[in-house]
Amino acid sequence: VARISQAELGRRVGLSAPAVAERLARLEREGAIVGYRTDVSPAALGYTLAAVVRMRPAPRQIPKVADVARATPEVVECHRVTGDDCFVMTAHVRDVGHMEELIDRFAASGQTTTSVMQSAPVPRRGIQLT
Repeated sequence: VARISQAELGRRVGLSAPAVAERLARLEREGAIVGYRTDVSPAALGYTLAAVVRMRPAPRQIPKVADVARATPEVVECHRVTGDDCFVMTAHVRDVGHMEELIDRFAASGQTTTSVMQSAPVPRRGIQLT
């Protein structure tokens, strides 16, 4: 649906293209629409392994872990969470050696636990509008 024109979107919802453009602009201003994206297969780019990396930082290392995550292009998602771990990240790497390099970037700041993803029964998706 993200690839349809504003005119086609307008036909589907019963509005003119200018009315659709105005509503989209308002939703963007209000923060309801936060961006548009294209999903590219990491495997098609040579990133054949996906991993979940949990991180328990050493004392006073939380800001450093967040900085390293932001600076690491293989990390596509990073969440600060409650519980035993402070961060949960999703990363894409080329192979096991590449995964080791990624883990080493974080290991100096605390303890990591890494799990390789096998499949995605529920791939990333947006909130269902009802």
